[in-house]
Amino acid sequence: MAALKSAAARKNSAPARSASPKKTPAVKPAAKKAGRARKVASPAAIYEIFSRFQKANPEPKGELEYVNPFTLLVAVVLSAQATDVGVNKATRALFAAADTPQKMLALGEDRVRDHIKTIGLFRAKARNVITLCEQLIRDHGGQVPQDREALEKLAGVGRKTANVVLNMAFGHETIAVDTHLFRVSNRIPLAIGKTPLAIELGLEKVIPAPFRLHAHHWLILHGRYVCKARKPACENCVIADLCTSPEKTV
Repeated sequence: MAALKSAAARKNSAPARSASPKKTPAVKPAAKKAGRARKVASPAAIYEIFSRFQKANPEPKGELEYVNPFTLLVAVVLSAQATDVGVNKATRALFAAADTPQKMLALGEDRVRDHIKTIGLFRAKARNVITLCEQLIRDHGGQVPQDREALEKLAGVGRKTANVVLNMAFGHETIAVDTHLFRVSNRIPLAIGKTPLAIELGLEKVIPAPFRLHAHHWLILHGRYVCKARKPACENCVIADLCTSPEKTV
């Protein structure tokens, strides 16, 4: 018992070991964080960017083939997850046979499907085409509405499709954000955002009035042929000196 008491006494009288200080992650200075944050191009730079796009291509055009607002609407619906080249190959014969909602309904879903079977998701797209034809005839007298909200109620039509139709068919100053435009806007950057809608709304605030009608065409074409996803062709870029992308190669 005495031995146990003696051991306990020694334990209680021993100096307490200081706890090892916990390692805390280094806090990076706010100044450095701010230094890494990218800023969108200045108004003067943005004006110059679009001036150069305009000089290089004064009247940019979309690459989908169509003959009227209805066939444009159908072509854009079919272009989801498909290339414009592939859609054009499928729709030449389709639009020759049916260039109105009434003619497309008369053609029928099976024959529409046969025309577009080389396009991805062709079965669902054929159903959407027939359904939107029924909607156009029932709700809009067979005409394509010039209103984004009305367009988005049609089968297979989202905001991007509605913006394309409003811009190309009716001359509205809308911005259709596809994967190319989304990449280019964030890279330059013109507007920074994590969603297509954020980019669209950001661009609406900064694109100068003289360039708004064609802005989305210039940006899409630039992303498709120059500012590519995997290997941007900076050596062929007319705005390379105005771009601050860390991916820039020149």
